[in-house]
Amino acid sequence: MIVELNQRSREVFRQIVDAYMTTGEPVGSRTISRRLAPQLSPATIRNVMADLEEAGLLFAPHTSAGRLPTDAGLRLYVDGLLEVGALDEEDRGRIEARCGANGRSVESLLHDAVETLSGLSHTAGIVMAPTSERPFRHIEFVPLSPGRVLVVTVSDGGMVENRVIETPLGMSASTLIEAGNYLTTRLAGRTFGEMRTRITEEIQAQEGQLDALAKRVVEAGIATWAVGEGERDGGLLLVRGHANLLDDVSSVVDLERLRSLFTALETKRGFLRLIEQSQKGEGVQIFIGSENELFALSGCSLIIAPYSAGHAEGKGSSVVGAIGVIGPSRMNYARIIPMVDHTARVVSRLLGSPDNL
Repeated sequence: MIVELNQRSREVFRQIVDAYMTTGEPVGSRTISRRLAPQLSPATIRNVMADLEEAGLLFAPHTSAGRLPTDAGLRLYVDGLLEVGALDEEDRGRIEARCGANGRSVESLLHDAVETLSGLSHTAGIVMAPTSERPFRHIEFVPLSPGRVLVVTVSDGGMVENRVIETPLGMSASTLIEAGNYLTTRLAGRTFGEMRTRITEEIQAQEGQLDALAKRVVEAGIATWAVGEGERDGGLLLVRGHANLLDDVSSVVDLERLRSLFTALETKRGFLRLIEQSQKGEGVQIFIGSENELFALSGCSLIIAPYSAGHAEGKGSSVVGAIGVIGPSRMNYARIIPMVDHTARVVSRLLGSPDNL
């Protein structure tokens, strides 16, 4: 959208967002008029502000008040107008001094890194710990936005891991709750790989039961495969003579058992897809305000960057987690973005050093 704004609209919009970042208050046309060089009349600026509001980039919190940027406006500003400079040398020195000690555990390094970020940025620090194959004791699936889910796991050692995954098609919120409860209750103490193996075994066992039971009802003339024998996955089991079933209790029981097996299999296949997605889940996301349902009502934003482990300069390294901050939507993006990026680079370098961990 930024290319659709003319130079005048861009500059007025930039001044409004800059003023909002400083004061947190609605910005009026007279304030913008004094900031611009050369100056524009307040009437001209009001016309530009009206166009920006119609485009969904600004809104008026009160009648006849100034304007504030919307979440979409902040996203446009961050992506297209923000000028991110180099990290201040003093901030750089503090990050490296706090995180640079050798011979520490992963937990100690991440604790110091996120505490330093929080202190320097005056926001809340957040870290997504290294993804691992440790046995877990609790797992939960939290919807973030349509098609995206946050997987929260707590390992036997108490480490919390967060992974963002793409939700399989048709996966409802109630199914996510059921999946978390099932995996925590039935499979706690196992790794993701072990969970996948266990559920695959259960699916295979139930598919065997389903095949045997379906074969029995077909042979009894109660039902038939619409596509043909041996083509269950691509076919449809059709029930014959519904009225006659009322006289045959055993047939009703068999069909109810078939229905239950079909439901159980589909549910477990959904759980299996969740586990497979969780193993590949990304540890990095950036959200502004309502882009994330977790922050929609709080007016917060998240700035987060990946860190890796392995050899230096990215050779043989892989992303294992992410570190960043949560703060108000009007946080100082220009200062905090390079701060988060540098901290992630320092953590990556230290995780790749043989003197650490």
